[in-house]
Amino acid sequence: MKSLFNTETYEEIVSRLNALSEDSERQWGKMEIGQMLYHCQFPLKIALRKQGSKTKPNPMLKIMGFFFKSSLYNDKPWRQGLPTAKGLKVTEEKDFAKEREILIGLVTDFHKVKTRDSWDPHPVFGSFTNEQWGQMQYKHLDHHLRQFGV
Repeated sequence: MKSLFNTETYEEIVSRLNALSEDSERQWGKMEIGQMLYHCQFPLKIALRKQGSKTKPNPMLKIMGFFFKSSLYNDKPWRQGLPTAKGLKVTEEKDFAKEREILIGLVTDFHKVKTRDSWDPHPVFGSFTNEQWGQMQYKHLDHHLRQFGV
């Protein structure tokens, strides 16, 4: 599984983000391009301790998280049209250029902490290894970049 901590993979993601345009059309789902770029910032901000989770971890969500945790960092791509957690849905219009710039900055910040020794537990899914954090960030970004054809 690719990891955002790998330099080649990091460069691939930045290149794919730069390949997007305001006219990039989604292949599935409901988010517009600016909304997707904003949505993709949430997991990076949580990992970088720049934002708490917008999803309240109730007991049922934590139980569901236990069963789906490994799907966050395994090699199997997520299927198209997976539902978005309520707290991570973006309904308001977002500026493409601004959100892409912010997202690239967060991807870069995340790549720079590749040697971090300890990570705060994820508010829903709990603890991850350094390797798993890098893999799941890549997998989430890859999913949404494929959603918009890059």
